[in-house]
Amino acid sequence: MDFELSEELVAVRDLARDFAQKEIAPSAARDDREHKFRKDLVLKMGELGFYGSVISESYGGSGLGYLAMALITEEVARVHSAMRVFMNMQVGPALTILNFGTEEQKRQWIPPLIRGESVSCFAITEPDAGSDVAALRTTAVSEGDSYVLNGSKIWISNAPVADTALIYASTDRAQKHRGMSAFYADLNQPGVSRRPMDTLGVHCSPIGEITFENFRVPKARLIGKEGDGFKVCMWQLNQTRLSCAAGALGLARAAREAAVSYCNQREQFGQKIGQFQMNQDLIAQMVVHEEAAALLVYRAAWLADRKQPNNLETSMAKYAAAEAAAYAADAALRILGAYGYSVEFPVERYFRDAKSYQIVEGSSNIHKLIIAQDALGYRKANR
Repeated sequence: MDFELSEELVAVRDLARDFAQKEIAPSAARDDREHKFRKDLVLKMGELGFYGSVISESYGGSGLGYLAMALITEEVARVHSAMRVFMNMQVGPALTILNFGTEEQKRQWIPPLIRGESVSCFAITEPDAGSDVAALRTTAVSEGDSYVLNGSKIWISNAPVADTALIYASTDRAQKHRGMSAFYADLNQPGVSRRPMDTLGVHCSPIGEITFENFRVPKARLIGKEGDGFKVCMWQLNQTRLSCAAGALGLARAAREAAVSYCNQREQFGQKIGQFQMNQDLIAQMVVHEEAAALLVYRAAWLADRKQPNNLETSMAKYAAAEAAAYAADAALRILGAYGYSVEFPVERYFRDAKSYQIVEGSSNIHKLIIAQDALGYRKANR
């Protein structure tokens, strides 16, 4: 196995790191306090090609691959975890259209997404359908040259600000998950209402509820065929889970760096607090969790770049990275004490943002189910 990054990937990582430090870091704390959506940064990331690493050049991307995407996401999340969400919201729909869309759909819809011009989202979760995706109740009824959508989606990242959405709805309730279909819709049309929702963290990634009331979506915006929605959704989640795992890895690194720096500065009882074994125990565990998660994330991306099945490996990466981020943020808060609890320092933001990784893109419990059922032979993840 080769653990060295190519010169091209090192350049991509360094570009993302430099951008994050110069463009995102200076206003991260203020933006978080103000719950500010930064469309300017979304566009700048698009201009630098951050969303196009997994998109071929024929549709405006660079084709650098999934490992490049993971490295970019990690660097952005290390500085401000909320800003990495836009990697998923732009790349997720673009990749899904690339894999399941018609040639006309690809050429029309992918370029604005990866340039950051069309802010997007994907609408899966409903009030009664979270981890159980097949239980969704939003309906799409064929009527002339359109589908008429009715229903509600909740906890949708970018819902208050999105121009477009990848929407999953039932076109045949009797068929259950086999009756689910996918649509790429323009949200700036009649029949859509939105309600912003406040959350514990990730404040610069607006979250909300979207309600569809007789919302008409042209049939030309169907992705794949009727009934393909569940297959499309599961495929898409495997891609966005990988990017999400990379984001958790970046946050874990930020928390560990903050803790190490504080341990080497703060003195108590006549010595640096890094000399105390209790703090060394926390630091050691942070390092090992982070390193293990990194290897899992990079392996999942490496497999994706080679077009090899990686559902199981992605679940492992997402679970490990989410837990690493949560542990690192909690440990950093303990080490920094009152300074970690203070809103004047970033550790409290790391702590709030870290919890989201245990929930979004499949909760940690869902990923443990996937991993365990594969190991037990009940349901193979890479079938």
